[in-house]
Amino acid sequence: MSWQSEHIWIEVRTGSRKLSNFFWALVVFLGSLGFLVVGTSSYLGKNLISFFPSQQILFFPQGIVMSFYGIAGLFISSYLWCAISLNVGSGYDRFDRKKGRGCIFRWGFPGKNRRIFLRFRLKDIQSIKLEVKEGISARCILSLNIRGRGTIPLTRADENWTPRQMEEKVAELALFLRVPIEIEI
Repeated sequence: MSWQSEHIWIEVRTGSRKLSNFFWALVVFLGSLGFLVVGTSSYLGKNLISFFPSQQILFFPQGIVMSFYGIAGLFISSYLWCAISLNVGSGYDRFDRKKGRGCIFRWGFPGKNRRIFLRFRLKDIQSIKLEVKEGISARCILSLNIRGRGTIPLTRADENWTPRQMEEKVAELALFLRVPIEIEI
């Protein structure tokens, strides 16, 4: 989602609260719970849930491995749910031509650097860079090349933009900021 006027451009960035993240967090949680139930059932020697036959599984070594996978999956699942609940990666990009300032804001994990806030002058922007990787895992990444700060990415690698949509976005932003475009293929 973006908002644009004659002098201000605001681009709102979605974070971890995406449908795919909810799906994978749920799949990992349910899968790890299944592994943990089978490992525990093999330890106790009886089926805790009827559709998980664990009597053929010996506790040593298969039951231990299943329990380990279950516990590891619960940790991964809890990480995903924490990222979703904190909406890590969300924020906005704001460019104000009238004041000649730009800022990029993102939320991170709790701690010292929970809020990531970068301010810069628009005249320090050297170019807008579009990185296109083709192949099996094709991706387009939009970033700013800022004097003294290097390259700062604006989009994530997993955002599903078509090359055409990304080209249009880059052209609009470059026209608004009055800077050149760099394309890296």
